[in-house]
Amino acid sequence: MQFTPELIEEIRSRNDIVDVIGQYVHLEKKGSNYMGLCPFHNEKSPSFSVSQSKQMYHCFGCGVGGDVFSFLQRYNSLTFPEAVKELADRAGIALSAADDTEEARKERSKRQLIYDANKEAAKFYFYELRGQGGKAGSDYFQGRMLSSETMQKFGLGYAPVGSNMLVNHLRKKGYSDEIMILAGLAAHDEKRGTHDIFWNRVMFPIFDINNRVIGFGGRVLGDAKPKYVNTNDTPIFNKRRNLYGLSFAKNSKAGRFILCEGYMDVIAMHQAGFTEAVASLGTAFTAEQAQLIKRYTPEVILSYDSDGPGVKAELRAIQILKEAGLRGKALNLEPYKDPDEFIKNEGRDAFERRLRDAENTFFFEIRIMERDFDMTDPAGKTAYYRAVARRLCEFQESLERENYIQATAAKLAIPVNDLKNLVVSVASEGIGRTQPKQDIKVNQNQKKRDPMENVLKPQRVLLTWIADEPDIYKIVKKYISPDDFTDELYRKVAQKMYEGLDAGRFLAATIISLFPDDEEQQSKVSEIFNTNLVRIETREEKEKALHDIIYDIRRMSYEKQKSEIQLGDANALKTIVDSKKKLEELAHSRIELD
Repeated sequence: MQFTPELIEEIRSRNDIVDVIGQYVHLEKKGSNYMGLCPFHNEKSPSFSVSQSKQMYHCFGCGVGGDVFSFLQRYNSLTFPEAVKELADRAGIALSAADDTEEARKERSKRQLIYDANKEAAKFYFYELRGQGGKAGSDYFQGRMLSSETMQKFGLGYAPVGSNMLVNHLRKKGYSDEIMILAGLAAHDEKRGTHDIFWNRVMFPIFDINNRVIGFGGRVLGDAKPKYVNTNDTPIFNKRRNLYGLSFAKNSKAGRFILCEGYMDVIAMHQAGFTEAVASLGTAFTAEQAQLIKRYTPEVILSYDSDGPGVKAELRAIQILKEAGLRGKALNLEPYKDPDEFIKNEGRDAFERRLRDAENTFFFEIRIMERDFDMTDPAGKTAYYRAVARRLCEFQESLERENYIQATAAKLAIPVNDLKNLVVSVASEGIGRTQPKQDIKVNQNQKKRDPMENVLKPQRVLLTWIADEPDIYKIVKKYISPDDFTDELYRKVAQKMYEGLDAGRFLAATIISLFPDDEEQQSKVSEIFNTNLVRIETREEKEKALHDIIYDIRRMSYEKQKSEIQLGDANALKTIVDSKKKLEELAHSRIELD
């Protein structure tokens, strides 16, 4: 569906970017902008800036940026039309009824067709489980002590024996083989043609936060390998960016999430009343999933399997939670392997007690670390204490480090002062290293990677300055035209900016709409309009700074013109001579503010 610029601007004007982003990110007013922790990368100090005046966002940490439409595109994995529709609905703006015509329905995006195919597949698996051919699946779930209400809530199903039963069903519903394959529901080869991905498996539909089916997990019935098959990444599903059970857990009032490894663990906990349980999707816990959790709660209790692989996975997850700024605790399930097994044997109340007694993740880590040392040998015991001291050195805040030293000394039954001295000793081993020199080298390499930085920075500063203070435009345009910007993107931005200011209706965010499906260009535009400006106190300083920037831009424009001149081109030569004369005049002139 095509949207007119006027409609886009009406939708934008009725969806203030601070209000929209504030639903997903905690923002605080800092000066003229709002700041928060970036939802697109791990950070502990806020570098994510949202400008109400420009209706733009920009992260000074990872560089992403854009407008209210691009935020929803990136955050919720939407297409531009989907973001427009969501914001239009939010503002109560009716979109064109032409989208409901038969022709428009036929031209729906592949993404929407994939959503529809997944929904139809979920219904197919659901009814197969409850039909005559689904007895094997039904017996499996009943053996896991799941109630019919729980099975209904999670939409559990069964993929029957046979290689093309779902494919035939979806074909009858009008779905093409291409859509089935794109959705991860089918595959194609020369021997079998288009055939089902899942068969003879109990099925676990995976829902997004809007309760749409985006993928499936399937557990085999019998001894076939692999035990679990999960939907591969598709246009609507990314395993790293979703969590099983999140569509329910986000509405929990527990004030925490319980993170576990498997579908059945989540389902067993929800059935027992712990509706805050979620799980990763056939992969190790990821930084993207940590950021997803962070939208809803600051605390996570890790409930991983108590075997060797489960402990290793838990240690990795602890580090990811730390980097995301989330508080973590570790649940002790021994002597049982997983939450499902624990609840079946001990019951809900015992599990609740274990949750209350969940272990601080630091103490969990050093307890597991102790297994690597021979604590019956004095040398091994000393080595363990030194390893613990090194971990204590990782706490940056002195008060937090002191608290952990005291608590750790009590846990290990050693004198506090002895542990404190050991921490000081271990910390001193790192003094005198050449890290600063390495940082300088990195910075030098960065400059080598950006040879145009010295050319582009004054141009960014000027464009940001005009966006912040449109009144200086009438002065700037006397000296600088869009053609003076040496980069193609900067020229395009300047051209649109000049046109908008001349018409008296410029908004920086409108330029983002020139690149609805290009995240890289959107981020570059947001960077152009979010350059840090040095605070200027007096009128004289401001006039001098403006003069210097204008002169630098004109000088670089002149250098570019000179480098592109063709020998024998008399008109070009005259242009260069005139430009040089004007540049010399500008160097000795003064720019005055009105």
